[in-house]
Amino acid sequence: MSGVRVKTFLDLVKFEHTVFALPFAYAGMLLASMQQNGTGWPGWHVLVWVTVAMAAARTAAMGANRVIDRFIDARNPRTAGREVPSGKVSPVQAWALVVVSLVVMAFAAAQLNPLCLALLPLAVMFLIGYPYTKRFTWLCHAWLGVTDGAAAAGGWIAVTGEFAPGAWVLWAVVIFWMIGLDVIYATMDRDFDVANGIRSIPARFGIPRALRIAAVSHALTFALLLLVGVVTGASFWYYLAALVMGGILLFEHRIVNPNDLARVNVAFFDANMWLALTMLAGVVVDVAWRTLT
Repeated sequence: MSGVRVKTFLDLVKFEHTVFALPFAYAGMLLASMQQNGTGWPGWHVLVWVTVAMAAARTAAMGANRVIDRFIDARNPRTAGREVPSGKVSPVQAWALVVVSLVVMAFAAAQLNPLCLALLPLAVMFLIGYPYTKRFTWLCHAWLGVTDGAAAAGGWIAVTGEFAPGAWVLWAVVIFWMIGLDVIYATMDRDFDVANGIRSIPARFGIPRALRIAAVSHALTFALLLLVGVVTGASFWYYLAALVMGGILLFEHRIVNPNDLARVNVAFFDANMWLALTMLAGVVVDVAWRTLT
Protein backbone atom coordinates (compact mmCIF):
# COMPACT_ATOMS: atom_id res chain seq x y z
CA MET A 1 0.00 0.00 0.00
CA SER A 2 1.43 3.37 -1.02
CA GLY A 3 2.21 6.13 1.45
CA VAL A 4 -0.56 8.25 -0.03
CA ARG A 5 -3.04 5.41 0.46
CA VAL A 6 -1.96 4.90 4.07
CA LYS A 7 -2.40 8.62 4.73
CA THR A 8 -5.90 8.47 3.25
CA PHE A 9 -6.91 5.74 5.69
CA LEU A 10 -5.29 7.57 8.60
CA ASP A 11 -7.25 10.68 7.63
CA LEU A 12 -10.41 8.59 7.37
CA VAL A 13 -10.24 7.60 11.03
CA LYS A 14 -8.59 10.84 12.23
CA PHE A 15 -5.82 8.74 13.74
CA GLU A 16 -4.31 11.77 15.46
CA HIS A 17 -7.45 12.02 17.64
CA THR A 18 -6.36 8.80 19.36
CA VAL A 19 -4.51 11.19 21.67
CA PHE A 20 -7.87 12.00 23.30
CA ALA A 21 -8.65 8.59 24.82
CA LEU A 22 -5.28 6.83 24.98
CA PRO A 23 -3.75 9.04 27.73
CA PHE A 24 -6.77 8.29 29.93
CA ALA A 25 -6.35 4.56 29.26
CA TYR A 26 -2.71 4.85 30.31
CA ALA A 27 -3.72 6.89 33.36
CA GLY A 28 -6.16 4.18 34.42
CA MET A 29 -3.51 1.55 33.88
CA LEU A 30 -0.89 3.39 35.97
CA LEU A 31 -3.26 4.25 38.83
CA ALA A 32 -4.52 0.67 38.97
CA SER A 33 -0.94 -0.61 39.07
CA MET A 34 -0.16 1.81 41.89
CA GLN A 35 -3.03 0.45 43.95
CA GLN A 36 -2.30 -3.17 43.07
CA ASN A 37 1.46 -3.39 43.54
CA GLY A 38 2.60 0.03 44.75
CA THR A 39 4.88 0.66 41.77
CA GLY A 40 2.60 2.23 39.16
CA TRP A 41 4.14 0.00 36.48
CA PRO A 42 1.87 -2.61 34.87
CA GLY A 43 4.58 -4.33 32.84
CA TRP A 44 5.31 -4.26 29.13
CA HIS A 45 2.78 -6.98 28.31
CA VAL A 46 -0.15 -4.94 29.61
CA LEU A 47 1.18 -1.67 28.17
CA VAL A 48 1.58 -3.08 24.67
CA TRP A 49 -1.78 -4.84 24.51
CA VAL A 50 -3.68 -1.91 26.02
CA THR A 51 -2.14 0.32 23.33
CA VAL A 52 -3.08 -2.11 20.56
CA ALA A 53 -6.63 -2.60 21.89
CA MET A 54 -7.31 1.13 22.25
CA ALA A 55 -5.90 2.06 18.84
CA ALA A 56 -7.90 -0.74 17.19
CA ALA A 57 -11.10 0.22 19.05
CA ARG A 58 -10.86 3.84 17.98
CA THR A 59 -10.05 2.90 14.38
CA ALA A 60 -13.09 0.63 14.27
CA ALA A 61 -15.33 3.29 15.78
CA MET A 62 -14.22 6.07 13.44
CA GLY A 63 -14.30 3.82 10.38
CA ALA A 64 -17.86 2.74 11.19
CA ASN A 65 -18.89 6.33 11.89
CA ARG A 66 -17.60 7.51 8.53
CA VAL A 67 -19.20 4.76 6.43
CA ILE A 68 -22.54 4.75 8.29
CA ASP A 69 -22.80 8.55 8.04
CA ARG A 70 -21.58 8.80 4.44
CA PHE A 71 -24.92 9.98 3.02
CA ILE A 72 -25.36 12.58 5.76
CA ASP A 73 -21.78 13.75 5.33
CA ALA A 74 -22.26 14.07 1.57
CA ARG A 75 -25.09 16.59 2.10
CA ASN A 76 -23.14 18.69 4.61
CA PRO A 77 -20.75 21.21 3.01
CA ARG A 78 -18.42 20.93 6.01
CA THR A 79 -18.05 17.15 5.68
CA ALA A 80 -18.66 16.45 1.98
CA GLY A 81 -14.93 16.19 1.35
CA ARG A 82 -14.46 13.34 3.81
CA GLU A 83 -12.88 10.21 2.41
CA VAL A 84 -16.00 8.02 1.96
CA PRO A 85 -18.50 10.55 0.54
CA SER A 86 -15.82 12.00 -1.74
CA GLY A 87 -14.98 8.54 -3.10
CA LYS A 88 -11.37 8.39 -1.87
CA VAL A 89 -12.30 5.32 0.17
CA SER A 90 -15.14 3.00 -0.84
CA PRO A 91 -17.73 1.78 1.69
CA VAL A 92 -16.43 -1.78 1.24
CA GLN A 93 -12.89 -0.66 2.05
CA ALA A 94 -14.07 1.26 5.09
CA TRP A 95 -16.05 -1.72 6.40
CA ALA A 96 -13.03 -3.98 5.79
CA LEU A 97 -10.95 -1.63 7.96
CA VAL A 98 -13.62 -1.82 10.68
CA VAL A 99 -13.70 -5.63 10.63
CA VAL A 100 -9.90 -5.94 10.72
CA SER A 101 -9.74 -3.46 13.59
CA LEU A 102 -12.34 -5.39 15.58
CA VAL A 103 -10.41 -8.63 15.07
CA VAL A 104 -7.23 -6.95 16.31
CA MET A 105 -9.13 -5.49 19.27
CA ALA A 106 -10.51 -8.93 20.19
CA PHE A 107 -7.08 -10.51 19.97
CA ALA A 108 -5.59 -7.79 22.18
CA ALA A 109 -8.36 -8.18 24.76
CA ALA A 110 -7.71 -11.92 24.87
CA GLN A 111 -4.07 -11.23 25.73
CA LEU A 112 -5.06 -9.22 28.81
CA ASN A 113 -7.57 -11.01 31.05
CA PRO A 114 -10.96 -12.77 30.94
CA LEU A 115 -12.96 -9.68 31.96
CA CYS A 116 -11.53 -7.63 29.08
CA LEU A 117 -12.57 -10.36 26.66
CA ALA A 118 -16.00 -10.82 28.27
CA LEU A 119 -16.75 -7.10 27.91
CA LEU A 120 -15.84 -7.11 24.22
CA PRO A 121 -19.39 -7.56 22.80
CA LEU A 122 -20.66 -4.64 24.89
CA ALA A 123 -17.73 -2.51 23.75
CA VAL A 124 -18.44 -3.32 20.09
CA MET A 125 -22.11 -2.39 20.52
CA PHE A 126 -21.15 1.06 21.81
CA LEU A 127 -18.37 1.57 19.26
CA ILE A 128 -20.58 0.79 16.26
CA GLY A 129 -23.82 2.16 17.70
CA TYR A 130 -22.85 5.82 18.08
CA PRO A 131 -23.58 6.95 14.48
CA TYR A 132 -27.13 5.63 14.76
CA THR A 133 -27.93 7.45 18.02
CA LYS A 134 -27.90 10.89 16.40
CA ARG A 135 -30.81 9.73 14.24
CA PHE A 136 -32.99 9.13 17.32
CA THR A 137 -31.89 11.15 20.34
CA TRP A 138 -30.08 14.33 21.30
CA LEU A 139 -28.43 12.26 24.04
CA CYS A 140 -26.04 10.93 21.38
CA HIS A 141 -23.25 12.91 23.08
CA ALA A 142 -23.71 10.84 26.24
CA TRP A 143 -23.42 7.61 24.22
CA LEU A 144 -20.12 8.90 22.82
CA GLY A 145 -18.97 9.81 26.33
CA VAL A 146 -19.73 6.34 27.68
CA THR A 147 -17.92 4.79 24.70
CA ASP A 148 -14.75 6.86 25.04
CA GLY A 149 -14.85 6.69 28.83
CA ALA A 150 -14.54 2.94 28.59
CA ALA A 151 -10.92 3.52 27.55
CA ALA A 152 -10.05 4.86 31.01
CA ALA A 153 -11.91 2.07 32.78
CA GLY A 154 -10.42 -0.42 30.35
CA GLY A 155 -6.88 0.62 31.26
CA TRP A 156 -7.70 -0.07 34.90
CA ILE A 157 -9.40 -3.41 34.21
CA ALA A 158 -6.51 -4.54 32.01
CA VAL A 159 -4.29 -4.42 35.09
CA THR A 160 -6.60 -5.73 37.82
CA GLY A 161 -9.12 -7.87 35.93
CA GLU A 162 -11.94 -6.27 37.91
CA PHE A 163 -13.82 -3.02 38.45
CA ALA A 164 -12.97 -0.73 41.36
CA PRO A 165 -14.08 2.76 42.51
CA GLY A 166 -11.13 4.33 40.71
CA ALA A 167 -12.18 2.76 37.40
CA TRP A 168 -15.76 4.03 37.75
CA VAL A 169 -14.68 7.59 38.60
CA LEU A 170 -12.18 7.71 35.73
CA TRP A 171 -14.93 6.50 33.40
CA ALA A 172 -17.21 9.30 34.66
CA VAL A 173 -14.47 11.89 34.09
CA VAL A 174 -14.21 10.99 30.41
CA ILE A 175 -18.00 10.70 29.99
CA PHE A 176 -18.63 14.30 31.05
CA TRP A 177 -15.48 15.60 29.36
CA MET A 178 -16.56 14.05 26.05
CA ILE A 179 -20.15 15.25 26.39
CA GLY A 180 -18.93 18.81 26.78
CA LEU A 181 -16.43 18.75 23.94
CA ASP A 182 -18.78 16.93 21.55
CA VAL A 183 -21.54 19.46 22.24
CA ILE A 184 -19.11 22.29 21.47
CA TYR A 185 -18.10 20.54 18.24
CA ALA A 186 -21.74 19.96 17.26
CA THR A 187 -22.48 23.70 17.35
CA MET A 188 -20.80 23.96 13.93
CA ASP A 189 -23.51 21.79 12.37
CA ARG A 190 -26.52 23.12 14.26
CA ASP A 191 -28.35 24.58 11.24
CA PHE A 192 -27.61 21.55 9.06
CA ASP A 193 -28.75 19.17 11.80
CA VAL A 194 -32.05 21.00 12.28
CA ALA A 195 -32.72 21.03 8.53
CA ASN A 196 -31.92 17.34 8.14
CA GLY A 197 -33.49 15.86 11.26
CA ILE A 198 -30.18 15.07 12.98
CA ARG A 199 -30.47 14.98 16.76
CA SER A 200 -27.98 16.86 18.91
CA ILE A 201 -28.04 19.13 21.94
CA PRO A 202 -27.36 22.27 19.82
CA ALA A 203 -30.15 21.25 17.42
CA ARG A 204 -32.58 20.58 20.28
CA PHE A 205 -31.80 23.52 22.59
CA GLY A 206 -30.00 26.09 20.42
CA ILE A 207 -26.37 27.12 20.57
CA PRO A 208 -26.44 29.41 23.67
CA ARG A 209 -28.11 26.76 25.86
CA ALA A 210 -25.94 24.03 24.35
CA LEU A 211 -22.78 25.89 25.34
CA ARG A 212 -24.14 26.29 28.88
CA ILE A 213 -24.84 22.55 29.00
CA ALA A 214 -21.27 21.93 27.83
CA ALA A 215 -19.97 24.25 30.55
CA VAL A 216 -21.90 22.37 33.24
CA SER A 217 -20.60 19.08 31.87
CA HIS A 218 -17.03 20.35 32.08
CA ALA A 219 -17.57 21.68 35.60
CA LEU A 220 -18.59 18.14 36.56
CA THR A 221 -15.49 16.87 34.77
CA PHE A 222 -13.28 19.02 36.96
CA ALA A 223 -15.06 17.93 40.15
CA LEU A 224 -14.64 14.29 39.12
CA LEU A 225 -10.95 14.84 38.37
CA LEU A 226 -10.52 15.93 41.98
CA LEU A 227 -12.49 12.88 43.13
CA VAL A 228 -10.09 10.62 41.21
CA GLY A 229 -7.31 12.03 43.34
CA VAL A 230 -9.24 11.33 46.54
CA VAL A 231 -10.19 7.78 45.55
CA THR A 232 -6.67 6.84 44.43
CA GLY A 233 -4.78 8.60 47.22
CA ALA A 234 -3.01 10.92 44.79
CA SER A 235 -0.21 13.29 45.73
CA PHE A 236 0.06 17.06 45.33
CA TRP A 237 1.38 16.59 41.78
CA TYR A 238 -1.85 15.02 40.55
CA TYR A 239 -3.92 17.86 42.01
CA LEU A 240 -1.61 20.39 40.35
CA ALA A 241 -2.26 18.69 37.01
CA ALA A 242 -6.00 18.69 37.76
CA LEU A 243 -5.89 22.46 38.31
CA VAL A 244 -4.14 22.89 34.96
CA MET A 245 -6.84 20.75 33.31
CA GLY A 246 -9.48 22.92 34.93
CA GLY A 247 -7.77 25.96 33.43
CA ILE A 248 -7.79 24.33 29.99
CA LEU A 249 -11.51 23.61 30.27
CA LEU A 250 -12.13 27.22 31.28
CA PHE A 251 -10.07 28.39 28.30
CA GLU A 252 -12.24 26.32 25.95
CA HIS A 253 -15.35 28.12 27.11
CA ARG A 254 -13.73 31.53 26.99
CA ILE A 255 -12.83 31.22 23.30
CA VAL A 256 -16.18 29.85 22.08
CA ASN A 257 -19.40 31.82 22.40
CA PRO A 258 -22.76 31.80 20.56
CA ASN A 259 -21.76 34.79 18.44
CA ASP A 260 -18.31 33.51 17.47
CA LEU A 261 -17.77 29.85 16.63
CA ALA A 262 -14.61 30.49 14.62
CA ARG A 263 -12.40 28.86 17.26
CA VAL A 264 -14.43 25.70 17.82
CA ASN A 265 -11.72 23.57 16.24
CA VAL A 266 -9.12 25.05 18.59
CA ALA A 267 -11.37 24.28 21.56
CA PHE A 268 -12.15 20.80 20.25
CA PHE A 269 -8.73 19.53 19.20
CA ASP A 270 -5.87 21.67 20.51
CA ALA A 271 -7.23 22.36 24.00
CA ASN A 272 -8.46 18.82 24.56
CA MET A 273 -5.23 17.29 23.26
CA TRP A 274 -3.34 19.27 25.90
CA LEU A 275 -5.88 18.32 28.55
CA ALA A 276 -5.45 14.59 27.86
CA LEU A 277 -1.65 14.88 27.83
CA THR A 278 -1.74 16.89 31.07
CA MET A 279 -3.80 14.13 32.67
CA LEU A 280 -1.23 11.52 31.67
CA ALA A 281 1.70 13.68 32.74
CA GLY A 282 0.06 14.37 36.09
CA VAL A 283 -0.54 10.68 36.75
CA VAL A 284 2.99 9.70 35.67
CA VAL A 285 4.57 12.26 38.02
CA ASP A 286 2.11 11.33 40.78
CA VAL A 287 2.82 7.59 40.71
CA ALA A 288 6.56 8.18 40.33
CA TRP A 289 6.56 10.51 43.33
CA ARG A 290 4.54 8.10 45.47
CA THR A 291 6.75 5.17 44.43
CA LEU A 292 9.94 7.02 45.33
CA THR A 293 8.67 8.41 48.61
